Amino acid sequence: MTATRDAQVSTPAAALSELIAGNKRFVHGSPRYGHDVTQAAATANQQKPHSLVFGCIDSRVPLEAIFDQSFGAIAVARSGAHVLDRSLIGSINFAVAELSVSLVLVVGHKRCGAVTATVEALRAGATVGGDVGYVGYLVDELAPAVREAGLEGEDATEKAIRINVSRTVERLRNVPGLAEEIAAGRVDVVGAVYDLDSGWVEFLP
Repeated sequence: MTATRDAQVSTPAAALSELIAGNKRFVHGSPRYGHDVTQAAATANQQKPHSLVFGCIDSRVPLEAIFDQSFGAIAVARSGAHVLDRSLIGSINFAVAELSVSLVLVVGHKRCGAVTATVEALRAGATVGGDVGYVGYLVDELAPAVREAGLEGEDATEKAIRINVSRTVERLRNVPGLAEEIAAGRVDVVGAVYDLDSGWVEFLP
């Protein structure tokens, strides 16, 4: 017997509660959803996700698993250190406008390689805009969060990870289309940080 989706989640608070509850099931080793092929078939003809979860590409952070969500429950977008570009902003706006998600959750994670690389690059004196390739792009995008965190402390990377989540949340809250939905109370944008060791997701204020 396979698990089925709960009743339709339609408000930002209800969507967030569903993700919090799913993370608790994941951490306590009692997931409800096993990602069975019959679940995939049951949602093949339509989707009604309650949330768009935007996270890092890190292979240790499978978003459907850490929130224990079944097929069709969440839409997912990912990039290195959840760095935004036009296509990602467009995709998130699509999820809100066309899929009617009520929550956009930005998930960073501890020991993020992209943020670590940016800290190391800035400590080595890298010039923003002066490098090429993926490292240069990530340094350009993540440097403001890293500089706000400060380069000197041993916890610079962990501080920068949290700041980067908050900066992404703030940027999304001001995106045309999203901003109007938030003002109307139909959508919320929330930030969180995933702990690789414990499995817990900390939701940021």
